[in-house]
Amino acid sequence: MKEEYNPIQFKDHKLILLDQRVLPLEEVFHSLETLEQAHWAIKEMIVRGAPCIGFTAIFGMALWLKNHQNFTTAELNQAGDYLKSARPTAVNLNFEVDRVIAMVQDLTNQEAYEKVVSFGHLQISKSETENRAMAKTAYAELEERLGKKKYNILTHCNTGFLACGSIGTALGVVQHLHENDQLELAWVDETRPYLQGSRLTAYELVKLGAPHKVVVEGAASYLMKTGQVDAIFTGADRIVANGDTANKVGTSNLSILAKHYNIPFYIVAPSSSFDLSIQSGEKIEIELRDENEILSYKNNRIAPIESTAFNPSFDITDGQLITGIINEKGIAQGNYLESLPRIVHAD
Repeated sequence: MKEEYNPIQFKDHKLILLDQRVLPLEEVFHSLETLEQAHWAIKEMIVRGAPCIGFTAIFGMALWLKNHQNFTTAELNQAGDYLKSARPTAVNLNFEVDRVIAMVQDLTNQEAYEKVVSFGHLQISKSETENRAMAKTAYAELEERLGKKKYNILTHCNTGFLACGSIGTALGVVQHLHENDQLELAWVDETRPYLQGSRLTAYELVKLGAPHKVVVEGAASYLMKTGQVDAIFTGADRIVANGDTANKVGTSNLSILAKHYNIPFYIVAPSSSFDLSIQSGEKIEIELRDENEILSYKNNRIAPIESTAFNPSFDITDGQLITGIINEKGIAQGNYLESLPRIVHAD
């Protein structure tokens, strides 16, 4: 990935984020210097995608450490709880904040700051290696299941470098196929109401020179019925013990259609997106976003003024509808209560 497309950077003691709300028409960067600004960037979706939210959490905590001398454990935990409140569904946010707190609570301020900054850079670097491993696992799975050929892949929301700060998860699979001349076409779900597919995924695929077409979610059934989709790959914001998966709303619909049309459906996500302490998706908190994201477009009202809206940002895909769940250590299939721990806790 070229530096100018990097959505998250930390340099000169500042967190620099590419504003994903205004893509693809503008490329605007924000320079953040406080924990409060990091919270704002996560909540307002300047940065999005579970992995990049996690990286932002690490550097957001680093900014807090830089600005707070002689902190107490209570103050550190309070700062972490505040940052966690920005978005409740993506487990990466909590995961990374908790790791930072455990790492620095016995260190001096300057030691803690330097350690967290180094840790953040390391996690982004590791993400590239681990996401490449996931893409290779997915490629091998496709060859075994469908034979070696060029594949038509359907994906939902955005899971590439804008979401992950590296090759990406589900879109990393698409990129890997493209790099190896095994991609026929990527179908890009428009992904309402925030249009992450048409604004962000298409933007990334243009940068990669990968063949793609944008479609509305309602076209998915037609594409599958007419044999134009070989497999579906999506990311995840939280995966629980039985394989139930929280992801951008509309993912569950795709899994049900895939089951009906006998098309393999895969989740691709790093270990930080797994929460095996929760047994089923019924226990996952679903973020409800501002109804104006549906009722308005670019601050212009498009629905009757009397109308209201219900705007869940995520849905839960039943683990039984998922062909395989891929992380950096391998693929889990079948009984996820047994197979998920093997890829999450593997050495």
